[in-house]
Amino acid sequence: MQWVYAQNGIQLPRTSGAQGAAGTRTSTPVPGDLVVYGSSHIGIYLGNGMMVHAARPGVGTVVAAVYGSPYYSHIG
Repeated sequence: MQWVYAQNGIQLPRTSGAQGAAGTRTSTPVPGDLVVYGSSHIGIYLGNGMMVHAARPGVGTVVAAVYGSPYYSHIG
């Protein structure tokens, strides 16, 4: 997450929990907002109910439908 946002001039904290808390919660996400699953997992909202995230070790970064009950955080 830090690298992606840094490419756009935005600095994010190191941990998932701090990243989720760094923005403003929103109920209407736009592409680029964080998809926050508590303090343990973060994705980037792509639009149309999709996100990019690091799925799990051995799988790597994937594009997937937003699942569960995350909250969205607008950065920037």
